[in-house]
Amino acid sequence: MDYSRGTVFIRLGKGKKDRVVPIGERAQHWVKRYSDEVRPLMVNDASEEHLFLGLAGGGMEKPALGKLVADYIAAANIGKRGSCHLFRHTCATLMLEGGADIRFVQEQLGHASLESTQVYTRVAITKLLQVHRATHPGAVLEIAADVDDGLTEEAV
Repeated sequence: MDYSRGTVFIRLGKGKKDRVVPIGERAQHWVKRYSDEVRPLMVNDASEEHLFLGLAGGGMEKPALGKLVADYIAAANIGKRGSCHLFRHTCATLMLEGGADIRFVQEQLGHASLESTQVYTRVAITKLLQVHRATHPGAVLEIAADVDDGLTEEAV
């Protein structure tokens, strides 16, 4: 993790790809606390490179991390199931809803093809519809009360 640049190196992430991605200040704060206060008490071998450790003090493997995250998601009772992939999905969706260019989201997710990233644009369409309705002058049908053109609102 490079705190000064606000980035984290992901080794062999999704698709077995290495990449550098941004990490927000809040996440940096909690990862730093874990690294400084918890990890030293857990680690068995000082040369251990995994950031997250299992109960035995070694690197936490993906299935164990996925199970842990799935258990926390279930305990949070947010109405969704999932594991680590839910974080990728949420991050991509929120970035697109916030106005990020799809090519930046593609880079962060490590997708070779833009088509893979476009899956997230379908999820973000709900937010786009809300923004469209709130900002586009022709998005809402307004019928003047004093005009009788023989059409009902349903027909318009």
